Amino acid sequence: MKIQTVLLLALFYVSALPVVEAQQKKDAFISLFDGKTLKGWAGDTSVWRAEQGTLVGEVKPGVTLKNNTFLIWQGDQPGDFELVADFKITETGNSGINYRSEPVSGVPYGLKGYQADIDGKHTYTGQNYEERGRGFLAKRGEQSHLEAGQKPAITQSLGDGDELRQKIKSGDWNECRLVVKGNRMQHYINGVLMSDVTDDDAGAQKFSGRLGLQVHVGPPMKVEYCNIRIRPIP
Repeated sequence: MKIQTVLLLALFYVSALPVVEAQQKKDAFISLFDGKTLKGWAGDTSVWRAEQGTLVGEVKPGVTLKNNTFLIWQGDQPGDFELVADFKITETGNSGINYRSEPVSGVPYGLKGYQADIDGKHTYTGQNYEERGRGFLAKRGEQSHLEAGQKPAITQSLGDGDELRQKIKSGDWNECRLVVKGNRMQHYINGVLMSDVTDDDAGAQKFSGRLGLQVHVGPPMKVEYCNIRIRPIP
């Protein structure tokens, strides 16, 4: 190889490094939990706490919640993003990860908006539910399309809901991954696509908003989240 060719390749490599490094930084996940405190989050501290590297939401015996309550991320209000979090929930638990959501007037730590549903019996885990809105947008195993004034139209099956349920571990840690870009929202559990929504309802669709972790009204329960991280999707 001629010396000129070697020099040209070396110059190209050096000049390309800043571009590669910038792209790597852009694609990198950002942690939303320091593993020790509720820093960056706001919620009812009688329900939420940081403990042994996890965010814990718990309703103890004898306690009755008036409304669903959220631990709400106080940073950016992401639009297009990929979010990954590990969760574990007791059998009686009902929770979820809200995104592109907004506060509820008169309800402290209340949110309304899209939700990656999670429950202890995994009846609903993996589906897309709109809190205080249109309700079920896609059940587990459904790809759906939303239009104004219409019920969700099921455009494709992603698999049998009961069979997909077998991919979810009870009483153990599972990974939830949300891929949200434009008007399309995909929910994965343990790497398996569980629901896929395209929202063309112009009067109801949202393209950015708050993130929040839910504790639902109901019997005593406990949910834990850890390794919560997010990256923007260009």
